[in-house]
Amino acid sequence: MRSEAIPLPSAVPGVQPSLSVQRFGAAGARPRFHLQASIHADEIPAMLAVHHLRRRLNALEQAGAIAGEIVLVPVANPIGLGQQLLGTPIGRFDFATGANFNRHFPDPMALLDPGLAARLGGDEARNVAAIRDALEAAVAAVPATTPAEHLKRALLSLAIGADVVLDMHCDSEAVMHFYTLPGLAEPFAPLAALLGVRAMLLADESGDHPFDEACSRPWPLLRAAHPGSPIPLACQSATIEFRGEGDVDHALAAADAEALIAYMTLRGAVRGPAPVIPPPRCAPTPLAASEPLVAPVPGIVVFRRAPGDAVAAGDVIADIVDPVTGTETPVACVSSGVFYARTNLRFLGAGGRLGKIAGTTLVRTGKLLSP
Repeated sequence: MRSEAIPLPSAVPGVQPSLSVQRFGAAGARPRFHLQASIHADEIPAMLAVHHLRRRLNALEQAGAIAGEIVLVPVANPIGLGQQLLGTPIGRFDFATGANFNRHFPDPMALLDPGLAARLGGDEARNVAAIRDALEAAVAAVPATTPAEHLKRALLSLAIGADVVLDMHCDSEAVMHFYTLPGLAEPFAPLAALLGVRAMLLADESGDHPFDEACSRPWPLLRAAHPGSPIPLACQSATIEFRGEGDVDHALAAADAEALIAYMTLRGAVRGPAPVIPPPRCAPTPLAASEPLVAPVPGIVVFRRAPGDAVAAGDVIADIVDPVTGTETPVACVSSGVFYARTNLRFLGAGGRLGKIAGTTLVRTGKLLSP
């Protein structure tokens, strides 16, 4: 393992945060995997999965079994990890600006060299190399002032040239689920099966430019802009939600690491026998068909359904209990599908998000991710 620390600017004098990067395999070898944990810094299960993955990769490297290059960022958000309020870590939003750490990543397309078109032709491999060079140069040219802007640029610089990018998160209380582009559902299907994913949510553009889309969306956009040149989806990126915040468990994390190793083997980054892919536990569904359940009134949240339950339209998912009057307000879903995530709060104000159902009927437009 080769380690490096990328310095980040300080928010105050005398404090120097850094981004830790760990690399396995030969520099420049293909395929290159980029895996990062917890850009929302208080989502801990992803960090534990990387801990177990690192152990396995160290052993594989010592055995000469790393064929590609694997880049780990075990703590993708050291800024957010240092944020605590009354002893509680709060890593989703930047205390300095209120911005979500996984929104508004730099758009490399905005700074792409206009001369790229002249370098594209009939050779797919040459096109991929030219596009990667142009994207890396574009990200390097992104202006950054605040510590969070520097962090986002550093993460995107590490990932933009990879073949596979996995952004590892978790939800509040949830089963394993997954976000990616529709064109990437097929290459990621084995990984979803290996991880036991219960909802695979697809969108061409989810809104507010999260990290995974900053990595992968340039390729279909460039393919559409240059129909005469063969351009594959050469950076395949996904966001994986490693269950819920409380699912910090060695056995779960070790099993997740084995699933990631199996997928790396399937893709040729790790040498070994072809893995056995289990049957999928879900079919891909549109992110626009993911129904957000909202509390219509304030009160105590009493769930009737657990994450992973199959539900039908009209099923009551939770009751909201008014502790003063005793009124119980049932909250039913309008979609049939899988109840894949819910809040870990048990008291909400009116309008609070209760949970999400992966359905098949389109119920939303516009921005599709939660704030």
